Formats: sequence, C-alpha cells, structure tokens
Amino acid sequence: MKYYILILFTLSFVFSACSKKEEIKLEAFSPEAFAYNMGDSSEVDATTRVKGFVQQEENGLYKAEISYEVDIVTPSKDTVKSLLSRVVDRSKKEKMSDTSLEAQFDLGSNYKNGKYTLIYRIKDMKSGNATTSITNFDLGN
Repeated sequence: MKYYILILFTLSFVFSACSKKEEIKLEAFSPEAFAYNMGDSSEVDATTRVKGFVQQEENGLYKAEISYEVDIVTPSKDTVKSLLSRVVDRSKKEKMSDTSLEAQFDLGSNYKNGKYTLIYRIKDMKSGNATTSITNFDLGN
C-alpha cells in the first residue's frame, strides 16, 4: 500500500512540474548610441533590441505592444528623464524572436561635450514586465 502512495506522490509531482508554464522574461540587448554634430546642436541616434515580450495571435498576426522611455545622464551626472517616450505596436505573420527599439533626438547647444549615458526604460504592455538597456555615447570631439 505504501508503494502505491509513493508512486501516486511521484506521479503527481511529475505532472505538476511539467504543467507549469515557463515564465517569459523581458530582456534588452545590443544597445548602441551615436551623436552627430549638426552645427548648433547634436543629433543622437540610438537603438536596442528586446526579446521575451508577450505576443498575442489575432487574425493570423502576432501582435506585441512595447513602451519605452529614454533618459540620459550627462557628464556632470545629472539625469534628464523621459527625453523621449514612445509606445510601439508590432505585428508580424510569424512569431517574433526579438524587435528593435529606435530613438532619435536633438540635444541643443546647452549640452556640453563629454561622455553621456543613455538609458532605455522598457515595458511590455501585455505582461507588465519591465527591463532597462544602458549604453554610452560621446558628444563632441
């Protein structure tokens, strides 16, 4: 009798372990940022890739909704919050393994030359999961 209880316990453990849904983890990777001198201002172009977002299938399309904000940290360690804010809707016929998030903005002449840090604050709107992506860029010379 105790062997039947042991077998029943083992089988219930195996079934419960196999039935758990794997948690999706939002991840950002491969961030890049570059600044270009435009005379009296500088243009910053940045990109990062993100994966692990929730995709829902609707009418044969896989859809995802991702929001992001871009902050910068100046050479004097001041943080400029929400320099750019966007929500992107992506839809494809096939499930997406990852997607790119782009940012382009101007920094006026009041921004001094030096090393800046760019921070993407990213949120998957369907799951509520969030992550960050950080890279550096040089302004000036």
